[in-house]
Amino acid sequence: MPFSLLRRRRAVSGGSSDNSSSEPSLRWVVWLAVLLAVVALHWVAGRWVERSRSTSNPTPAEHVPVQVELLTPKPVAQTPTPPAPPPPAPRPRPKPAPQPQPTHAITTAQQTEQAVQAAEAAQAEQAAQAAQAAQAAQAAQAAAKAASDAAAAQAAAASQAAAAEPADKFSVPPSGELRYDTRINGVMNQIGTIHWINDGQHYEMVVSIPLPFVGPYVYSSKGHTDRFGLAPEQYSEQRGRRAADITVFDRTTKQLVYTRTPNNQPLADGAQDRFSVVMQLSSLVRGTPDPYKPGVVRQFSVADNDSNEIWPIETVGDENVQTADGNVQARHFTRLPRRDGDRRRLDIWLAPALGWLPVRILQTEPNGMQIEMLWRGKLQPPSVTPDQSGAGTPNASDSSTPGTAGSDKP
Repeated sequence: MPFSLLRRRRAVSGGSSDNSSSEPSLRWVVWLAVLLAVVALHWVAGRWVERSRSTSNPTPAEHVPVQVELLTPKPVAQTPTPPAPPPPAPRPRPKPAPQPQPTHAITTAQQTEQAVQAAEAAQAEQAAQAAQAAQAAQAAQAAAKAASDAAAAQAAAASQAAAAEPADKFSVPPSGELRYDTRINGVMNQIGTIHWINDGQHYEMVVSIPLPFVGPYVYSSKGHTDRFGLAPEQYSEQRGRRAADITVFDRTTKQLVYTRTPNNQPLADGAQDRFSVVMQLSSLVRGTPDPYKPGVVRQFSVADNDSNEIWPIETVGDENVQTADGNVQARHFTRLPRRDGDRRRLDIWLAPALGWLPVRILQTEPNGMQIEMLWRGKLQPPSVTPDQSGAGTPNASDSSTPGTAGSDKP
């Protein structure tokens, strides 16, 4: 074999050996690069989650209720009872009819004597009638005085009872477009809204919470105001792409009518739905905040999309709530368990600096999922009209007149 051909075969054999040994090294480099990319992506995701959680508030700890006082629903305005009318004065007795004179003849002396006797009898009758009239007048005066004293005593008793247990004062928040940061299990989500309209006689409330991959949760309540506060007429609940479930508050038949179930239920005075109860509580606290001290429990009759039950809502106390723009003091309310094993929770924080509007709402589902709404924007009451906006720290006068959130910034 020629020497040049031998060298060519050795060169070809050596080249193939080098290629086969370099292929495993290249694969290891590719896998190492993929691994490093995955680790980097996980690190970036972890940093984003930590940044999202950094402005969130801690989950309320398990609360052991210590009841100080129980507040039950009662009218927000009492109607006074009118006093009883005085009894009518007795009528005077009619005069007796004159007796006919005898037709037989009598002597002049007898006529004179009879005339004197008749005059004396007439005077005695007149004196008796005058005495009876005086007695009747005195009795009428005494009855009128007794009726007046009874009315005064009744008014005093009613005044004392009102002083001992005053009627609920009620101040419905004015209209506003309220914006909230929403979090699902502590992770930042899209912006949620509360559309609130109050014209003094009617109200409308629409709560919209966007959920990824599911669609928005929309809760709607509309009705009017009566002597017990907010009086819902219709409540609608739509979760994602499902059809809405509607509850009708039929106040003519005093029945709750559901589209989800054919079973109607009695409608109680002052009954609320799942979201009007938030504004009902806000209106009560706006009217008189002092009674709502830690340990005080207020009962509400609340209708869902298929049932009605009593919600005991307890005042936990004043706490600090951290929002995207800063901290705000708020009064914390929590719904106590409605039955044994009730794992669904509702926590509400009402801020006096926002006119006792909700600054934070946290709902915990039975499976542990938490849906949170946290006030978004400046720590000040919303403006009264959509084109107005305030600036700076709210003062005492501003805190009682919240309205449209025109100054919120994304």
